[in-house]
Amino acid sequence: MFAKRTDLALEARELWQEGAGRTGRLPGVKAGRQRLEGYGVTRVDILDRRGEEALGKPKGTYFHIDLASFFQRRPDFFERAVRAVGTELRALLPAEGPALVVGLGNPAMTPDAVGPLAAESVLVTRHLLRSMPRQFSGFRSVAVMRTGVLGTTGVESAEAVAGLVQRVEPAMVIAVDALAARRRERLCSAVQLSDTGICPGSGVGNRRWALDREALGVPVIAVGVPTVVDAATLAADLLEESGQAVEEDALLRGHRGLTVTTQDIDARVRDLARVVGYGINWALQDLDIEEITALLS
Repeated sequence: MFAKRTDLALEARELWQEGAGRTGRLPGVKAGRQRLEGYGVTRVDILDRRGEEALGKPKGTYFHIDLASFFQRRPDFFERAVRAVGTELRALLPAEGPALVVGLGNPAMTPDAVGPLAAESVLVTRHLLRSMPRQFSGFRSVAVMRTGVLGTTGVESAEAVAGLVQRVEPAMVIAVDALAARRRERLCSAVQLSDTGICPGSGVGNRRWALDREALGVPVIAVGVPTVVDAATLAADLLEESGQAVEEDALLRGHRGLTVTTQDIDARVRDLARVVGYGINWALQDLDIEEITALLS
């Protein structure tokens, strides 16, 4: 049976509401909206098994930060986006302890390069705290790992991260990856944060072993940017919008494994990966954005 595909909890909730024209409260799910730094933020809490079954997502908290206006380049658009991502990310993180930031994905495939590119903007401090503890006493210990992909490393991302977690012993893992959206207008226009972990490769239809608390033994905070839309999902939405019937068999037969992205994906991925990297620094370190830029340079 054909099912529209999305990695976003916000869109999963929308799909449930559309399923039978439902407008009532979804059992096991709580949602609310606010504006932060000029950007819309939707929080979706999946509270129990009823919510998990309805949305197809694990229990936990999901923040959806709408960055569609980011590309209008209004005053302080970058700084405001960093503060919005960093503020909500900080709410999900343990209050203290070392962090391991994991950039998941394939840097050679632009829609899957969010994780590796974001890692380039993360301040790495673990070695500095060891070699110069007095000078860097005010920093949280942060290590960064770029996992690569199974086809080029021969190692599952989850295996590599689990081995490093045992060695480094972080208090948390922050995993950054590409996601799939249902709506084309959300491509590279949002960031999803959650405390539920992540399945590497889900954004490009190649789900691998999960990175979550059960697998790693520490909290895993997922940071995702939707970079692709499943072609069959896109086709179904376009047909419905035009009032035409959706032939599920034809969709599955003709578009299996095909994904769609935007024509300016390279620029958008690069911009949002930088927002994510800076947002992680904002959440972990007591620094303003100008100080982060200076330290990264």
